[in-house]
Amino acid sequence: MARGSQVWYNGKILPETEARLSLFSHVIHYGTGAFEGIRAYKQKNGGGAVFRLREHMERLEDSIKIMGFEMSHSTDELVKGAIAACKANNFDECYLRPIAFLGDGPLGVYPGANPKVDVAILNWEWGSYLGDKGINEGAKLKISSFIRPHVNSVMTKGKISGQYVTGVIAKREAILQGYDEALMLDPEGYLTEGTGENLFMVKNGVIKTTQLTSILNGITRDTVMQMIAKKGYKLVETRFTRDELWCADEVFLTGTAAEVTPISSIDDRKIGRGPTAGKPGPITQIIQKDYASLVRGELGEFPKEWLTAIQ
Repeated sequence: MARGSQVWYNGKILPETEARLSLFSHVIHYGTGAFEGIRAYKQKNGGGAVFRLREHMERLEDSIKIMGFEMSHSTDELVKGAIAACKANNFDECYLRPIAFLGDGPLGVYPGANPKVDVAILNWEWGSYLGDKGINEGAKLKISSFIRPHVNSVMTKGKISGQYVTGVIAKREAILQGYDEALMLDPEGYLTEGTGENLFMVKNGVIKTTQLTSILNGITRDTVMQMIAKKGYKLVETRFTRDELWCADEVFLTGTAAEVTPISSIDDRKIGRGPTAGKPGPITQIIQKDYASLVRGELGEFPKEWLTAIQ
């Protein structure tokens, strides 16, 4: 996993070793930051391109707005900064991590009326988030003993740094017990999402995904939903329970890091029936293959603006 040695920091490309924070930074003490995960891919015609870059930067701005702060850089500046970071590190294919946060300032919970928001964009080479085995054979999931907080306890439409602590604990629990990822329930016991991925299930040819009420509005989720519509599959956004998920024909996760990852088992119950139980299902494989082609510029039926060239 090669890390980029250069970062974009408040409008300038700097060596990563020079982009440092004060220990008095508000974000370290209270989690007052937001971040994004974005991927760039090598393209079939050469070079690289960042997938749905503008949408990710707009969501970053929304996360900062949810916390009541104002971004110090425009969307266009952030888009250009991401491309500059890729070029500075000679990456055509990589994972990008923009971070907006409150730096050195007041030391109490209240950060002041108009705190300055610092922004950094770093990147690194990153393979399959849930492992190559997960991508090819299916990942093993566990319903977490920790729940996704109520929508008025955390702001579920923000990708806010401090809110990910529950996910960190849940994922650690799952991995230490031999699973690849955790699934979170809401306070009423319905499925929400993984610690960093949205959830889909297939039953009798119908694809279901959890409603946006208590989950992050995933950009990969939106992409896959548009792909599903073009394929003519029936898609329903609805609430569903763990026992319904156990009995699904297919289950898969979506996310920038996870891309489209099939699920082989949940709580030690194989997904599917018969000799193919526990293996990636046919609909999942179609969506997975098409997504991999789309992000590399091999499908022309989606907006060309989704791919921002690194040039």
